[in-house]
Amino acid sequence: MPSQPTNHDGHTSSEHAHHAHGSPDHSHHAGHVTGRTEPAAEARAQQHISHDAHSGPEHPTRHENHGHDHGGPPMRAMIVDFLRRFWICLILSVPVVGLSMMFQELMGYQLDFPFREPLVIGLATVIYLYGGWPFLSGIVGELRTRQPGMMTLVAVAITAAYVYSVAVSLGVLPGMDFFWELATLIDIMLLGHYLEMKSVAGASRSLELIVQMLPAEAHKVAGEQITDVKVDTLTQGDTVLVRPGERIPTDGEVVEGHSAVNESMLTGESVPVEKRQHDSVIAGAINGEGALTIRVTHKGEDSYLNKVVRMVEEAQNAKSKTQTLADRAAGWLTLISLSVGLLTLLVWLLGGKDIAFAVERMVTVMVTACPHALGVAIPLVVAISTAMSAQRGLLIRNRTAFEEARKITAMVFDKTGTLTEGAFGVTRVHVLREGTDEATLLSTAAALEQSSQHPIAQGITQEARQRRLSLPAITDFQSITGRGVSATVESKSVQVVSPGYLKERNVPIPAETTSSEAETIVYVLIDDQLTGYVALADKIRADSKEAVQRLQQAGIKVYMATGDNQKVADAVANELGLDGVYAEVLPDQKVAVVKDLQSKGQFVAMTGDGVNDAPALAQANVGIAVGSGTDVAAETADIILVNSKPTDITNLVEFGRATYRKMIQNLFWATGYNVITIPLAAGVLYPRFVLSPAIGAVLMTASTVIVALNAQLLKRNLR
Repeated sequence: MPSQPTNHDGHTSSEHAHHAHGSPDHSHHAGHVTGRTEPAAEARAQQHISHDAHSGPEHPTRHENHGHDHGGPPMRAMIVDFLRRFWICLILSVPVVGLSMMFQELMGYQLDFPFREPLVIGLATVIYLYGGWPFLSGIVGELRTRQPGMMTLVAVAITAAYVYSVAVSLGVLPGMDFFWELATLIDIMLLGHYLEMKSVAGASRSLELIVQMLPAEAHKVAGEQITDVKVDTLTQGDTVLVRPGERIPTDGEVVEGHSAVNESMLTGESVPVEKRQHDSVIAGAINGEGALTIRVTHKGEDSYLNKVVRMVEEAQNAKSKTQTLADRAAGWLTLISLSVGLLTLLVWLLGGKDIAFAVERMVTVMVTACPHALGVAIPLVVAISTAMSAQRGLLIRNRTAFEEARKITAMVFDKTGTLTEGAFGVTRVHVLREGTDEATLLSTAAALEQSSQHPIAQGITQEARQRRLSLPAITDFQSITGRGVSATVESKSVQVVSPGYLKERNVPIPAETTSSEAETIVYVLIDDQLTGYVALADKIRADSKEAVQRLQQAGIKVYMATGDNQKVADAVANELGLDGVYAEVLPDQKVAVVKDLQSKGQFVAMTGDGVNDAPALAQANVGIAVGSGTDVAAETADIILVNSKPTDITNLVEFGRATYRKMIQNLFWATGYNVITIPLAAGVLYPRFVLSPAIGAVLMTASTVIVALNAQLLKRNLR
């Protein structure tokens, strides 16, 4: 799919709209160019953003990694709900903890008054039912799927603590209540789950955003009447008018008009594509300076954007649903703690101890094994790493992909807007005749181009503006149909034209302008004499080469997949020293590139900025969007480069490794102490030593503090 067409001599001089610099053939889009995204696509988009990791009645039972966590309205509501429950329970916990007899004994003070016990029971009951409801309801889902995990462990622990404490308070069993452990446990678990849900929620609205790229209305043409109608009412054969600057509302065929159409966010082509009669156009592309009349060729499920929607949907749904490390650790801890707790009860009862002692040992095991630290081990690291990364221009939407950045072995870059700036800039200005300097040549060309909105014309005027050149006054401005523009400047006839104009007049084209494969050449004639030329190109980003080299030094193969033509792609690849290049690829072919690398055992990261990159971003093990690109690409990606700096990708790999190491350390601290404390809580050293519930609670709290402090050390690693 060439985006910078060669001239008739094979010269690589792309031609812009009013200069008619080339007319690439896009007939191959016919199979992809069809109608308007139907309401069914919008329904799929809405359905796609539901969060299917929730197996409780109204709350998640575990936060499984689905590759992309789709945080639609229900997910956002649950995040708010967890935070609300946390604050309410935290306020209620103050009197519960302060009035708890165990806490008073531990802290060495005494506070008692009539109805203290009923008050504590009442407040603890509210905390247990209201704050514990997400976990109590969550256990149902986990047990239904036969995958006990964090919710099961928390539910069993808080239920054991609550039932035992109520029994003690009512005099049914001897001992001390666990109400303060119950309250603090629920508070910490609510906060931990809120942090975790918030860190993974990054609502994936990619399908909705693709649909939103299409205008809601179109200018339907019926004879001489033009009527604004809803796009989804258009049928095959209808004719619509697209005015300058508007988005094309439907895939179709041009029946009248001539314009340059910007398809860069759809096909990846860096140069606007010139469209004339019989050329195909794609819905969502932006029309240039000319009006186009378009006949709808197809609509519905066969439309180009609908195909992109389906590819994004399929790639996202194909993501692995492996559990997070915390879930797996919680699953094992659940099985161990439940087994040891019940075994402890049975052993002491069979050993002749009374039921009060046996129940106390069992509850102590449950409370001691309770995952206070495990509840914040991962979310706290995530919160710190995502915040630190954001300060360095990395927005993390999928935490698992961020952690797995350490595994990347192959990096696939889009070209336009990623490795390159995505906008035409002047690369050189060359004077061919004596008596004219570079500044004069550029200011003269800019004077003729200043009224045009075409990217090449804007590139010339932008260069003149950056050089702070004053533009001369022009008169007798004319457009040379299909070849360029002309005007009178200071009594001299000036033309800014394409190579085709020179050929028509048998003007020799300078040899040095035919050697570049990635540049567009605009020639300047003064009084019919070739005076010089301006070369433009989609400039390679300043730090692209450094990024490629650093990735290669880290053992990562670097490839480029672009919709641009082969010559342009090869020129960029050679300059950057890439390991491979794929040119003239459509969205489905970019997905195929990623899949092919994955089939060879590569762990693939994809970096892009356009709608055409969205399916590949979703398919890749790690999808990275540059912040200057479309919202669609950003919403499909796992990680967003805010500053659009390719070197940030190397930082991403380093941050991912540091974050993963810290998570493993925290999991060790969060679960390691259980290896020691659970046997002590069960009474293996009885009668020489018996771990009391109070000491067990203190150790549990200490492990949480250690985990929190260790997570804070991540800030040093990311500096």
